[in-house]
Amino acid sequence: MISDQRLIELAKRYVALSNLRDLAQIQTMFAVDSTYHSAFFGEYTGRQAIHAMMCDFFQRFRDANWTVNEYHSIAENGVTFEFIMTGTNSVSGESVKRLGKEEIYFDTDGLITKIKVYPKI
Repeated sequence: MISDQRLIELAKRYVALSNLRDLAQIQTMFAVDSTYHSAFFGEYTGRQAIHAMMCDFFQRFRDANWTVNEYHSIAENGVTFEFIMTGTNSVSGESVKRLGKEEIYFDTDGLITKIKVYPKI
């Protein structure tokens, strides 16, 4: 079992790497058979599929940035947080601001097994 503090550190690292757009390091954080569900972008299964989706996302939103104020541990080795994502769609030039909630679940080795992303209501 991983401590709540360690889970939160792992989630913070994932967000920090996302803000740096460090896709190589992000990819190493995922378990091979991980899943990613986003109300904004769909469902993906497997580290390679998730990586490909993220490559496409960061190509479209080259200046994407997530702001998170608080992280909370939840059941099943999970962490939840609310975020504000800002960025500019490189295709349309449109500025985007999304308010959302994310849950990240980890295995006992600290690898991401599941991510769920929802709009904040």
